[in-house]
Amino acid sequence: MPDIWKYDVFMLADRLVLDVYHLTNSFPSEEKFGLAAQMRRAAYSIPMNLVEGASRGSTKDFNRFVLMANGSCDEVRYQLHLACQLGYIDQRASLELTREYEKVRMMLTKLSASLRRRASSD
Repeated sequence: MPDIWKYDVFMLADRLVLDVYHLTNSFPSEEKFGLAAQMRRAAYSIPMNLVEGASRGSTKDFNRFVLMANGSCDEVRYQLHLACQLGYIDQRASLELTREYEKVRMMLTKLSASLRRRASSD
């Protein structure tokens, strides 16, 4: 079982959860159970899927959870765009966090490719 806590992608995704929580604190109160809650769920879903996948014991299962984390990453990226369009966050904040999530997405894509190669050689 890999120690996911040492993976760069996990550490970055974990840090970004806190950024999303801080960012969504300033959303209008009517979004508390709407967009703010959904952004938070999508953000913490990324490291949670990595933790769960790494503990599954098989490379194939781990990769399945990496792919789910990748989907959550894309979800957050869209939610940042939407929050900016709605005027809940400024464009600079949206772009900065989107760039960070693009890094996470690239890292997840590389991890998935590595896991597929490993699974095919097992």
